[in-house]
Amino acid sequence: MDKTAWWKEAVVYEIYPKSFQDSNGDGIGDLRGIIDRLAYVKALGADVIWLCPVYKSPMCDNGYDIADYYHVDPMFGSDEDMDELIAEAGRLGIKILMDLVVNHTSDEHEWFQKALEDPCSKYADYYVFRDGRDGEPPNNWRSYFGGSAWERIGDSNRFYLHIFDKKQPDLNWECEELRKEIYKIINYWLDKGLAGFRIDAISNIKKNIRYGTFPPDGEDGLCYIGDWVLNQPGIENFLQEMNERTFMLHDSMTVAEANVPDELLDKFIGENGFFSMVFDFSYTDIDVPESGEWYQPTNWTVKEMREKIFHSQMAVNSIGWAAPYLENHDQPRSINKYIPRQYINDYSKTMLGGLFMMLKGTPFIYQGEELGMENIRMDSIRDYDDIATFNQYSRAVMAGMTEEEALNVVYLRSRDNSRTPMQWDTSKNAGFSDSDHTWLKVNPNYLSINAEHNAVLEFYKKIIALRKSTQYADVVVYGRFVPIENTVDNVIAYERIQDERYLMVICNFQPEECEMLLHSGYSKILLSNYENGRIEDGKIHLRPFECAIIAKGFTPS
Repeated sequence: MDKTAWWKEAVVYEIYPKSFQDSNGDGIGDLRGIIDRLAYVKALGADVIWLCPVYKSPMCDNGYDIADYYHVDPMFGSDEDMDELIAEAGRLGIKILMDLVVNHTSDEHEWFQKALEDPCSKYADYYVFRDGRDGEPPNNWRSYFGGSAWERIGDSNRFYLHIFDKKQPDLNWECEELRKEIYKIINYWLDKGLAGFRIDAISNIKKNIRYGTFPPDGEDGLCYIGDWVLNQPGIENFLQEMNERTFMLHDSMTVAEANVPDELLDKFIGENGFFSMVFDFSYTDIDVPESGEWYQPTNWTVKEMREKIFHSQMAVNSIGWAAPYLENHDQPRSINKYIPRQYINDYSKTMLGGLFMMLKGTPFIYQGEELGMENIRMDSIRDYDDIATFNQYSRAVMAGMTEEEALNVVYLRSRDNSRTPMQWDTSKNAGFSDSDHTWLKVNPNYLSINAEHNAVLEFYKKIIALRKSTQYADVVVYGRFVPIENTVDNVIAYERIQDERYLMVICNFQPEECEMLLHSGYSKILLSNYENGRIEDGKIHLRPFECAIIAKGFTPS
């Protein structure tokens, strides 16, 4: 039986501060706006907020390029506002996680500026500098955001590594003094009352630096960098040290953005693992080719999605704890990813929510997911803000697409799809801001999709209440996950089982009705995204995109 822990019983709500609520009319969300909306998070049923970065930053990558780890960027408010947010959330029983970005800093961070000023200073050891080859970069690695992963320093033959944008130089974790500085930062925030961290890009901190020209895999003559910077041998030493000197001292909740192969799961999330949990990208990136060329369709199927979810649940939960999610700030809206355009409606949206909210693990909800928010169709590439989106667009054009075709790819995959302002109501700018200009366009569908009288929101509230109810909580949180394999291809079904108490979750991923034979004893539908779910003769009759949760073995309340 799983050991209990407060974070296993939590529901996490991710907030993208720039887009959640603007309190001062500048068109940008801020900390005071979040404080003003805490009652909404409480009413939803979430008890942990994951707060995307609010540290001081030039915002090249929307805060994931940190210039000062100890202070809040004035865009979001003050250090005192952050203290008040932690205190007010705590008063409501809500804990706060912050993003921890320690693979890289901003190029405007004091450390990097001092490293450039004096190549012989200790700060030069804080980053990854290398000499070039005959005036060219050390190798032909492509950064995750496109272009060379190496940036020349002035007109010298010296380069620095940036596996993301050139304004995000990578830190050198081989330097012991740097690691001490990082641990000092982590403990500073935990001592202030933070509950833990979502840890960004952590599987990249160990580098295997190689000189040479590697076989290119794209039209740009560059090659994918991940083979040399993801989960490299020796990373476990860094992660174990960080855990022992920070997280373990505070009973922290930690969720790592780390694409961890099955054979390493025990080290990452086992009984003595580095983190509480890790995200699994296998099903959320099902629409992204392994080559990373997002403009190419993968033509995935519901059967493949089911297999990936089942594998993830069985592999992760046999070793540690899962962190199931549909969306986050790095993903397009899930409804546009998983459901064909013509079938997007409240039923398909709630069906997706039911599927993921009942999986074993700590569920993560991204702001607006619970409203059924959708992708936004921009008029021009100039309407976007995300640097990764600009790379997607240019690579699609380079591959031979027309500008119109490339823009359609961006509509499907851009991270800005999830970053449009939160849709609160039908007032100006969806109630997000009084400004005449918001930092990113408000999706015009806010007149019909918002937090007022929203069926998707009501379904999320019901399923979270079920997760937390006295009668069902133990089974939903700690019960075993048991896949049901013998279904039609477009149905995903599984059981949650504990001590002869059973819950079955069935999701019909198709616009047609179908029937499914139930295991003996299942007769009570606890929750459906339709009214009046129907079980007859041991079969459940599923309507288009129906999600049903069925129980047996529970004492009537």
